[in-house]
Amino acid sequence: MDKGMEPGPGVPNILVVDDVAANLKLLGEILKTEGYKVRQVPSGELALQVAAREKPDLILLDVMMPGMDGYEVCRRLKADPGLKDIPVIFISALDRTNDIVTALALGGVDYINKPFIAEEVKARIRTHLQIHRQSQELLELNATKDKFFSIIAHDLRTPFAGFFGATQLMFEELPHLSQEEVITFAKGLNDSASNLYRLLENLLEWARLQRGLTNFEALQLPLMGLVEKSIGHVTDSATAKGVQIRLEIPKGLEVVADEYMLESILRNLVTNAVKFTRKGGEVTIAATQSGEDSVRLSISDTGIGMDSAMLVGLFRIDAHNNRKGTEGEPSSGLGLIICKDFVERHGGRLWVESEEGRGSSFHFALPLRPSAVA
Repeated sequence: MDKGMEPGPGVPNILVVDDVAANLKLLGEILKTEGYKVRQVPSGELALQVAAREKPDLILLDVMMPGMDGYEVCRRLKADPGLKDIPVIFISALDRTNDIVTALALGGVDYINKPFIAEEVKARIRTHLQIHRQSQELLELNATKDKFFSIIAHDLRTPFAGFFGATQLMFEELPHLSQEEVITFAKGLNDSASNLYRLLENLLEWARLQRGLTNFEALQLPLMGLVEKSIGHVTDSATAKGVQIRLEIPKGLEVVADEYMLESILRNLVTNAVKFTRKGGEVTIAATQSGEDSVRLSISDTGIGMDSAMLVGLFRIDAHNNRKGTEGEPSSGLGLIICKDFVERHGGRLWVESEEGRGSSFHFALPLRPSAVA
């Protein structure tokens, strides 16, 4: 199966590009004293390969190099959608105004003259890493705002409009409806109300996350009972679709988790699994002890799966993954983002294995003992 997972946070990774070995060594020593991860390469060609593979947080780039000079490296970096936002600081013995202007016009964020001073290099790198981080945070805030308005404008407005239309039609036609037709109408209204409630629940939960209002309290919890409680509301929709929910959880197994967050994780993942599984399919909730300190939980389905393009942006707020379920069930994409945040609050990681047409499996781990929770 294809795999897609979120990388964990780490210290900044800096790519240093210079054809002079002594410069590489000196810059590497300066940066490592600051705790940065440092990758050193002696040519522009290698720099492009490493940048594409490792996506550094910042690049220190020499101007004068044999073969491909620093200007051309920068030009190619900025032409690549996946690399164009990486800050590039030029380092060079060239100190003419037109050299500096050229470097900045090509997209460099700064220019340091050789021979460089260690404290100056450190200060400029700190500044540009902070600016870049703030820029990324601003982009994420804008994406969050766009997502919110998208939900209000479409994901929430459309089902409300359908719900309102159905109630109005039922009110107008009620005297002429048979008992069977009234039951059909009532079931449709109930389904619409349930979908709206779940969407509002996720929207409010997400809003609390954004404001930092979600408390965290880790307790020793019996896993089977919690799973059964969490998926109680999903069983009706699963039964209606003929989707079987199987539990493979060892008797007596306990985990350490925040009860509210774990319920939300399970509820969202199982709801999604049922939503994207066709009639007659199967959803499995499994738990296995992983080593001595953790329990691995998996929610697997035999549904429609996902292609590699969808997997890339699955847990990103700025990606559009709100496709409909196999029976037209609505989806905002918020549930998975909430799951990711809640799993990370437990010090864990949420990842997925999926293949188009062959189902999906979501996995995460929880600690067995209170001491394992930060």
